[in-house]
Amino acid sequence: MNIDKKSQNILKHLDELKNKDFSFQSGHILGSMCTQPHFIAKKAYINFLETNIGDPDLFPGTKLIEEKFIKFISNLFHAPKTFSGQIMSGGTEGNITAMWIAKLLSQKKEIIVSEGAHFSFRKIASLMDMKLKTVPLTKDFIVDIKKLKKKINKDTAAVLAIAGSTELGTIDPIPEINELCCNEHIFLHVDAAFGGFVIPFLKKLDHNICDFDFKLKGVSTISVDAHKMGCAAIPLGTLVVKNKKWLDEISGQPNCTSSNRQVGILGTRSGGSVAAGYATVNYLGHNGYGRIVKNCMDNTEHTKKRIEEIGLNLVVKPTMNVIGVKLKKPEKIIKMLSNQGWRVNHIQRLSCIRIVLMPHVKKDTIDEFIPVLEKTCKKVGEL
Repeated sequence: MNIDKKSQNILKHLDELKNKDFSFQSGHILGSMCTQPHFIAKKAYINFLETNIGDPDLFPGTKLIEEKFIKFISNLFHAPKTFSGQIMSGGTEGNITAMWIAKLLSQKKEIIVSEGAHFSFRKIASLMDMKLKTVPLTKDFIVDIKKLKKKINKDTAAVLAIAGSTELGTIDPIPEINELCCNEHIFLHVDAAFGGFVIPFLKKLDHNICDFDFKLKGVSTISVDAHKMGCAAIPLGTLVVKNKKWLDEISGQPNCTSSNRQVGILGTRSGGSVAAGYATVNYLGHNGYGRIVKNCMDNTEHTKKRIEEIGLNLVVKPTMNVIGVKLKKPEKIIKMLSNQGWRVNHIQRLSCIRIVLMPHVKKDTIDEFIPVLEKTCKKVGEL
């Protein structure tokens, strides 16, 4: 197709702006829990740009793709026959929707979360007029079960368990939380936005990881993001619900689309993201994801070793492919690294920088980065 001069100028301008961005392809983005989408995800996304799974009669094939993708996720999480699922924009929407269900089912307003909970729960408290009750973390940066138990009362609508925290990738003692929630008949939501595409494959690699999914009878909902370790296009989240009847609590009858009932917060939902996710999980399968997770964990161990060799300390031993590096002046280090073309994240609460060993980060890239980190730390007196 011939492109006219005006289109050429617009595209040139967009390229100039994009060149200001950091790129996953460079390997220099070391602090993000997102990654470069798989090549098949990119192709599938483009093919489904005009589709809307919020209007299923117009796009029945795309709707079927959504159902097939949710089936893959539900099988990954050992969902019961009563399950249902919904495509989300990401973990934030998944968490909001889960708490929406919990509030309607229980008619209660308190959510118990740990200090390591995703910031979306503060949004939830504000949006939904709910109260957050925060539980401290242990020295291993997981929720303190004894203190969690003391927070539960007659007003508790839901308890949060984290399967891969955004700060350090740690996993709460979910079997113990599950037992508490079963005993107290409380809704249990598992935030596996990051860990959902990691933990199942770590378990197959014989890592000592606790159960986190519907194998535990008290788990009510699980949220996961395929645009993180799932290598799909951004954004693509999924909420899996143990009982499909619960989705009726948050459904309504639209007056402007072909569907009889519409579930969730969003009306229009991109079929591009869903097609990208479905293409990726079919291409990679369990074996492909297993290889990706193993490679990321190997790179995590290599990075841990290199960081300790230059005299820096970690916040905690990595559980997944996430490392926290203790620093006295993390903000200054981050700024200096950015000026040198490297992006890491700041976890202010822990006075550390976060490095996430995503699939786009290679061992050679880490070996290139460590001397830069060492030199930068020496400049500011960290070493």
